[in-house]
Amino acid sequence: MNADASDASAADTGADARPEGPGTGRLVLLTTSHRVAPGLLSWPAWQVLRAADRVLCAAPDHPQLPYLSEAGIRVEVASPTARELVDYCVPEARTAVVLTSADGESALTDGLARLAGSGRETMPDLELLPGSYDLPGARLLDLVQVMDQIRAECPWSSIRTHEDLAKYGLEEAYELVEAIEAGDREELREELGDVLLQVVFHARIAQDAPEDPFSIDDVAGTIVEKLVHRHPHVFGEEDAETPEDVKAHWLRTKAEEKQRESVTEGVPLGQPGLALAAKLASRVRTAGLEVALPAGEGVGYELLAMAVRAERDGVDPEAALRAAARAYRDAVIAAEGGAAG
Repeated sequence: MNADASDASAADTGADARPEGPGTGRLVLLTTSHRVAPGLLSWPAWQVLRAADRVLCAAPDHPQLPYLSEAGIRVEVASPTARELVDYCVPEARTAVVLTSADGESALTDGLARLAGSGRETMPDLELLPGSYDLPGARLLDLVQVMDQIRAECPWSSIRTHEDLAKYGLEEAYELVEAIEAGDREELREELGDVLLQVVFHARIAQDAPEDPFSIDDVAGTIVEKLVHRHPHVFGEEDAETPEDVKAHWLRTKAEEKQRESVTEGVPLGQPGLALAAKLASRVRTAGLEVALPAGEGVGYELLAMAVRAERDGVDPEAALRAAARAYRDAVIAAEGGAAG
């Protein structure tokens, strides 16, 4: 008989046979996260599993089953209906635990809701117990798995190289900046995801390299080590009371790591011109150097002087120019509308 029909029929015709009084017995739906290693269950989960009169699981390939078996917990591979579970728990005040599968046992929970909602059933105490929780960042594991599958099975993605993707990294970075400046929260979330994809994609390509391969874990490990080292006021014993103190720590540890012979080392020359000029000016100012601007005529030297001045005044020349350009665009659109009218 269909599970839904069985539940409905029992609720309509068998209500008078149900014991009276408060809820009797206990029915626990135990959820687990596929992003947590199997066997790593919470202490309340282990307690209820060991104390249960019956443990059931509909999925014979559920990843938790081998670990429960190893712990001496007998699990029945079965798909009981809500009616069957209520009839098992209530009369003898027994405890049943259902280890849920990926779909959350929606048919079972719907059936239990119908029985409880009828108002004519003595129900066991119903409990949803998380056996394992996703930690912050757990969805990144999903992204890595999806990227692995795409890299293996997609004809386009499977042959991409770092060089192929370089232009997309620039495009996504610019789109992220645009979302930030526009103040669009939904767009910001999407563009952050697109930038993150570039990182994961490059790391996956690097994992396939025949020489010096590395993975996303190596990438994450490297930046974790760098962040810890550059924040001794957080992870060490140094103090930092102000943002200026933090910046001083950062610059000092960065200088120790890089051991640069020139303040200009590490400044990418391929970045937009105004950003390049501002970055060089920032390095010079931070190092306390007195460097005269090169003598020359023409728009380039004028823009250089303006970029240096903007950096000195705490203004991002690229952002300032983009804002002015957008205002210019709006004026063009307005002029076009006036002409058309």
